[in-house]
Amino acid sequence: MLAAPHTSTLGANNQGSSMSTNFSELPKDLPRPVDDGAASHLEGMRLPKVSLLASNGANVDLAALPGCVVIYIYPMTGRPGVPLPDGWDGIPGARGCTPQSCSFRDHHSELKALNTSVFGLSTQTTEYQREARDRLHLPFELLSDSGHRLKQLLRLPTFAVAGMELYKRMALIVENGLSRKVFYPVFPPDQNANDVLAWLRQNAQQGAAGDAPKAARP
Repeated sequence: MLAAPHTSTLGANNQGSSMSTNFSELPKDLPRPVDDGAASHLEGMRLPKVSLLASNGANVDLAALPGCVVIYIYPMTGRPGVPLPDGWDGIPGARGCTPQSCSFRDHHSELKALNTSVFGLSTQTTEYQREARDRLHLPFELLSDSGHRLKQLLRLPTFAVAGMELYKRMALIVENGLSRKVFYPVFPPDQNANDVLAWLRQNAQQGAAGDAPKAARP
């Protein structure tokens, strides 16, 4: 029986500035999230057979994703004209969804050159995600888990704020449905794509070295 997913609750009176509404920039005084161990079980797990609606209207079965795929998971993207939850910047790991998405956008060609696909994932609705995809010019789709199915199936860690339950930020590198690498916590979020690329390049080199033919015995 699976253990209950790790959830932390944060009220509306958390300390920290949420005054900055430029979602593309990270405030300099953001609190750094700590590794609470809530994602340590994910490395080596096989993704469940579950279909999530993508921002292009397609249903994506996580277990059936072929090849190498990066799935970055984020709490929620800010939206122009909509205030962030009170105290948002004071919640470790909450701020930075737009910079995280833009980092994968800006490095998308490099990931593609490594035969790696990208999906973003959050609990926001498909309509909400479609607006973010179009506004940020993302060359990949965002997956909606508004029913929190992965909270139970993968025991993804969450936190609660302003009446919402949101996923904590992380990134998974998945190969043919198997989680090979987990980045958690992710900080700063705008460097997530760089960290993913560094891991992919290092492991591609190691794989190439491991596949090299062995010298014949004399």
